[in-house]
Amino acid sequence: MNTKRQFDDLLLGSIELFCLAAELASFTAAAAAAGVTPAAVSRSVARLEERMGVRLFVRTTRHIRLTDAGRAYFEQCRDALAQLIDAERQATGEQSAPAGRLRISMPTPYAHYRVLPLLPEFRARYPQVQVDVHISNRNIDFGEESYDLAIRGRAPDDSNLIARKLEDAELVVVATPGYLARAGTPASPEALTQHDCIQFDLPSSGRRIPWLFTDAATGKMTGRPTDGGYSSGGDVLGGVTLARAGAGLFQTYRFVVERDLREGSLVEVLPAFGGTSRPFVLLYPHGRHLSLRVRSFVDFLVEKLARNSARQAS
Repeated sequence: MNTKRQFDDLLLGSIELFCLAAELASFTAAAAAAGVTPAAVSRSVARLEERMGVRLFVRTTRHIRLTDAGRAYFEQCRDALAQLIDAERQATGEQSAPAGRLRISMPTPYAHYRVLPLLPEFRARYPQVQVDVHISNRNIDFGEESYDLAIRGRAPDDSNLIARKLEDAELVVVATPGYLARAGTPASPEALTQHDCIQFDLPSSGRRIPWLFTDAATGKMTGRPTDGGYSSGGDVLGGVTLARAGAGLFQTYRFVVERDLREGSLVEVLPAFGGTSRPFVLLYPHGRHLSLRVRSFVDFLVEKLARNSARQAS
């Protein structure tokens, strides 16, 4: 057994300052957060680079960015520090108090209509957790960006990610009463060829997403291409806004237009062919240690969304 110390107090402090600089992309910001001087942060990083014989940052006069080796080292160090913090809290009986910064990426509709309204309740339960939300419909790269979690509309073909389903979100076709009075109400999916169907282009591929219907004969879900004079790319809420303005028919998630349907500003079309859905999944890297704050958020979100699904089913 090797009894020689691998890390002294100075080295552990250097690792902490390096992680702060990597998270904040600034020596100055890291110094302010840690209550030390920027020179102390710079010396700590230099100490680590000398120890390992690799460059951790590319430095310019105004910016710093991680090298490939630096990013790999940062990912490992961040998880290791999180494990140390959790171990200390467990040993001292503070395991029930999650703390720290949680970074999560999620798509626009799910952010605005599902997750953001829940965050005040989450922080009331766990006030020591700070939540950074990145709202975008593009797929993030966990290896390149320092996110703890991501929510996406489907599980990616990436064996390095763990996908946990949050819900199957029901789809609905809607239009304004004014549009239907002007263009008529389609009686079947085949009749959509006579209508202005607002298109949505997938951010990842630019491919137009087909509309999903339940086949009356088989009861199975089928995809149907549609066409129209409007398309929205990048943000599915653009199609919802167009539909609300009377531009045509649009298929979207029921949770996005629930209020419109209740108030009558939008009308559900083709309900006999409905009942289709698309999944939303929670993603995180395989093998990454999940800190207490991340596990607490995952459990909270699954709990709240399960209640939403139960209310909708009833």
